[in-house]
Amino acid sequence: MADLEKLGKEQNPLRKYFRQPKVYLNLPSRGIFYPPGAIDLPENGEVPIYAMTAKDELTMKTPDALLNGQATVDLIKSCVPNIKDPWMMPSVDLDAVLIAIRIATYGDTMELTTSTPVTGAEKDFSVDLNSLLGDITGHQFETEIDIEEFHVRLRPLTYREFTDVSLKTFEEQRVFALVNDDKMSEQEKLAKFNESFKKLTEINITTLSKSISSIQIGDDEVTSQKHIDEFIANCDKNFFKEVTDHLEKQKDKFNIKPLNITATEEERKAGVPETYEVPITFDQSNFFA
Repeated sequence: MADLEKLGKEQNPLRKYFRQPKVYLNLPSRGIFYPPGAIDLPENGEVPIYAMTAKDELTMKTPDALLNGQATVDLIKSCVPNIKDPWMMPSVDLDAVLIAIRIATYGDTMELTTSTPVTGAEKDFSVDLNSLLGDITGHQFETEIDIEEFHVRLRPLTYREFTDVSLKTFEEQRVFALVNDDKMSEQEKLAKFNESFKKLTEINITTLSKSISSIQIGDDEVTSQKHIDEFIANCDKNFFKEVTDHLEKQKDKFNIKPLNITATEEERKAGVPETYEVPITFDQSNFFA
């Protein structure tokens, strides 16, 4: 027993060879929106980013864990230890953190393959990840908006809320696919379609409601989520649209912009447009080198 205790206290001589930070990241959120204890933000605002371990790579290749968000949470815990609770990370930080982890692990560029418009020919190109990262981190989430006599304070969804919404939306979209099942009667299809449409509408309303931290009118400031939910369910459509449009603008700021590709002379002769856009997404197929 004494030997085990001694072994536990003994300094590992290999410790100095453990991973070291490769990247230092200014989070798009600037550390705002994290609840107490969810992040240990350095004074300079830059969180250290470590490269992935072999275990991290294996975890990120587990489909179920990817779908429910657990793999991403485990990855962030391993590679960004200053984020203590990734589930509570504001969603605006997600892409920036993933890009920084990929840079720390594989370097500054990412090779992608796309199909050219018209011809469908495969084309390889490189993406400058530092440029993508700079574009995302250069924005800030605007938290306040005035709508008529209302002053509304907003926040980005947490990663847990974002994942829950994505899962529910995914499940309902699967139901839409079932509507094309020839074994179902037209009446059953219509019932399923209406049910799914109603649920997707409820998801959108709930998502917007959760993004509101307070509503002030005159001297009254409402912060109760229950009261905000009730108001959103009964508010004027103009209020709903104004908040929705504002949140969409904020979301677009932190989305990875598509890459503009210029066609070669040979491609243009084959009918390919002179320039075209290629969307860039980080998923299981391209996250790894």
